[in-house]
Amino acid sequence: MNVFITGATGFIGGSIAVRMVAAGHAVRGLVRTEAQAAQISELGIKPVLGDLADGAVLTREARSADAVINAASSDDLAAVEIFIDALSGMGKTFIHTSGTSVIADNANGEWAGGTVYDENTPVTPVPGKAQRVALDQQVIRAATERGLRSIVLCNSMIYGHGLGLKPHSAQIPLLLAQARQTGIVRHVGHGLNIWSNVHMEDVSELYLLALSHAPAGSFYYVENGEASYAQITAAIAERLGLGAPQGWPIEEAIGEWGAGRASYSLGSNSRVSSRRARNELGWKPRHGSVLEWIRTGMVL
Repeated sequence: MNVFITGATGFIGGSIAVRMVAAGHAVRGLVRTEAQAAQISELGIKPVLGDLADGAVLTREARSADAVINAASSDDLAAVEIFIDALSGMGKTFIHTSGTSVIADNANGEWAGGTVYDENTPVTPVPGKAQRVALDQQVIRAATERGLRSIVLCNSMIYGHGLGLKPHSAQIPLLLAQARQTGIVRHVGHGLNIWSNVHMEDVSELYLLALSHAPAGSFYYVENGEASYAQITAAIAERLGLGAPQGWPIEEAIGEWGAGRASYSLGSNSRVSSRRARNELGWKPRHGSVLEWIRTGMVL
């Protein structure tokens, strides 16, 4: 299958692209520079110069591909609409990458959320995530309204090492970098908030399954376990040989990591179930505990 992937130099998109190549697909990847083009060419990915603002490039690539995977941005409405318009009425596949901060709360590390969301659980997003929820819904509706096979994969916290050019994910490397800089591992508030998590290799396998088997208009949460930030930071401290983690008031955390990262990526609860992906697509994650990976598998 001919597959066009955005975010081909990123952690998620690059890993998906490499896995698709390994599975025998012909993959074209969007890159910004000639240097990046040369790098992904070595991985068997044919580079396409441009970015998400290049409507002509996105339209051309979408119409010539059998499937499009958007892994560059979960929030770029203009790019998503370009893809939907380009693929409209063609019955082709469009997989959009979202993230489980769509169900984030305002815990600021002070409590563990009790709700574990599946695809049938109603979502009332916090204001900062309302646009992403609306965008996901627009992609899903495109299956019936615009005549394409649209799919949304909503990833939880991803850990593990990237398969492409970018080796590191978002959340755990932030905590690790701050700990190395200061000698103190920190979490937001008391670190009681819980996030579901999943290994990057298992994520890539699910994209491969979705490409071949997911019904039009599908939405899947992506997880294989969960842990609180208190547990995650304790594992980091153990791995680095540092003292017990310390809590940060949300204001100080925002000063270090920015409002979005501190409040949503590191301070909220985000608990989901991937039962649908397992039952409908036969997804069988191979990797287990993020805590064990931090203690024994994480490359420092």
